[in-house]
Amino acid sequence: MTQTISAPLTAGPPASTGRTTRALLAAGVAVGPLFLGAGLIQGLTREGFDFTRNAISQLSLGDLGWIQVTGFLLTGVLAVVGAIGMRQALRDAPGGVWAPRLVAVFGASFLLAGVFTADPGAGFPAGAPEGPATSMSAHGVVHMLSAGVGFLALSAAFIVLARLFAARRLRGWAIACRLVPVGVLAGFAGSSAGALAFTAGAGLGLLWLTAVSARLLTAAPTARR
Repeated sequence: MTQTISAPLTAGPPASTGRTTRALLAAGVAVGPLFLGAGLIQGLTREGFDFTRNAISQLSLGDLGWIQVTGFLLTGVLAVVGAIGMRQALRDAPGGVWAPRLVAVFGASFLLAGVFTADPGAGFPAGAPEGPATSMSAHGVVHMLSAGVGFLALSAAFIVLARLFAARRLRGWAIACRLVPVGVLAGFAGSSAGALAFTAGAGLGLLWLTAVSARLLTAAPTARR
């Protein structure tokens, strides 16, 4: 026989779907570690890259740029897959419609950012001007806009998810879902003063998506034979 173990954050989908839902949510858990881990390793090993001057997006440039492009594409796919798992886990729950949709928009923005690379500048890659670029290319504009739209959608998803956690009396999670978007937007606003602020804001959003996905994963129903 199959026994369903209910969980407080979900609306109780059939146990037969539990394993699939958990697998999909696991993809969302991997988003932050994959993108930030790959960016950190490359940033520390690629000649001329400086986290205080260069955005992680610029790692898509140069001879080894394909690594970061792959990272963007994989992250986008994982985020979309995680959004599908979120939709299944939150079926009929508060925020169960719009939060997954907004996370899917975030994932799509990373796919777009992987195809349209950032512009060179601040000395990276080798041969790029030492100062910031005086003008942006068409692909650089698309990259910047996709990142902006994506992280706005992710921030909105967190605010929507705050309703879920508040309804389930998880006050700490609800408060964090309201505060994290402030940190993300503050990082973007501070990017004019340095690339590190932008990286910190983006990293906060990615890591919180991982945390939220992990929380939903632990609450997803399981099936035992």
